[in-house]
Amino acid sequence: MEKDAERMEIKSKLWIEVDGEPVFGRGRRFLLNAIDEYGSINQAAKEINISYRKAWSYIKAMEERLGIKLVDRQSGGKRNKHLLQKGVELYKGHGGEARHKIGG
Repeated sequence: MEKDAERMEIKSKLWIEVDGEPVFGRGRRFLLNAIDEYGSINQAAKEINISYRKAWSYIKAMEERLGIKLVDRQSGGKRNKHLLQKGVELYKGHGGEARHKIGG
């Protein structure tokens, strides 16, 4: 009986919603971090094993629901992008304007 108790673990997942729609959680944090690291949505998507299209849908949803831009669409070539400061603040947990928008 004691052996079973030693294997038990408590786990949970947290995410942020706005009006019942997901805005931010573990996967989106990994995405923003990878975009910041690689400067490429395409490379970031590959790194976290999602499609480029799915990555863009996450970014657009976060931006629309928060009402702020997280990714610079003007930098470099077609797929070369970088996070704006607000995107960096969001994934690093510093908050800033993104935190204010979600009521923090």
